[in-house]
Amino acid sequence: MQATEIIKSAVRAIDAEIKGLEAMKLTFGDSFVSAVQKIAGIKGRVIISGMGKSGHIGQKIAATMSSTGTPAFFVHPGEASHGDLGILTEDDILITISNSGESKEMGDIISYSRRFGIPMIAITSNPESSMAKAADLTLLIPDKKTAPEACPLGLAPTTSTTTTLAMGDALAVALIEQKGFSADDFRQRHPGGKLGNSLLRAKDIMATGNDLPLVTENTPMSEALIIMTQKSWGCLGVTNQKGELVGIITDGDLRRHIVDIMSKTAKEIMSKNPKTIIPDMLCAEALHIMNTKKITALFVIDGENKPIGLLHVHPLLMAKIA
Repeated sequence: MQATEIIKSAVRAIDAEIKGLEAMKLTFGDSFVSAVQKIAGIKGRVIISGMGKSGHIGQKIAATMSSTGTPAFFVHPGEASHGDLGILTEDDILITISNSGESKEMGDIISYSRRFGIPMIAITSNPESSMAKAADLTLLIPDKKTAPEACPLGLAPTTSTTTTLAMGDALAVALIEQKGFSADDFRQRHPGGKLGNSLLRAKDIMATGNDLPLVTENTPMSEALIIMTQKSWGCLGVTNQKGELVGIITDGDLRRHIVDIMSKTAKEIMSKNPKTIIPDMLCAEALHIMNTKKITALFVIDGENKPIGLLHVHPLLMAKIA
């Protein structure tokens, strides 16, 4: 094949899968709404099972749900028939995946769920299949007539696995919103790597307590400079008698008053109305402010405008947020 033909083949595959995804938009209705509500209301977990390529998709769906607030496990139907059925309890809900709805390997786990009254949701393209008829709810993906497989032979699961994966993502996203799952909840499940770090908040890594570089308005600059040097943040917060943050002294302020600086107080040197942030602000957002304002630190204040922390660019770099 020539390079152009290879690219055309790839584009045809993508076009076929896009067609399948477009067709999926028409499948969402009462069954999908009921499925989301049922899953959100269970006491136990979501148990997902599927054979072959459907199983691989099922593993991804289970992983996505688990990381977004809906505990889920994948159980291979073959292993289920040899003891793993015990993972299913009456508090759980079973999601079975089969494009045809007639995978023989799924028989035991389907029968088990029916015998013990465990709710079952089927994801299939065949509403007349034995699996769909056994289920409490059926979520339909487009069939081969509506959305043929991207495979030129029409045999390898391609479009069908893409639409099944999209159905799982749609369930997971709807459950996130149904349950009010937050960015903080997500971060707790992703403590490692850049993804977890990007969800850190100012309160997680800000300097606090004795590490804060603070002086009062009337502090002589001879003393303020010593404190600024000891704290090593390159800035000083200035507070009034109420403990409210009223100004900031930076290296730039020092240079502007270098001639007579030792005869002045912090109030006379400081820049008024410094940019501040709240403890719950995402560090990524705080870094954006620093970049926009061309500054290297932000004081963190409470509801009374009192400084409770300092977020400096260096900890952000160490946390690999930048």
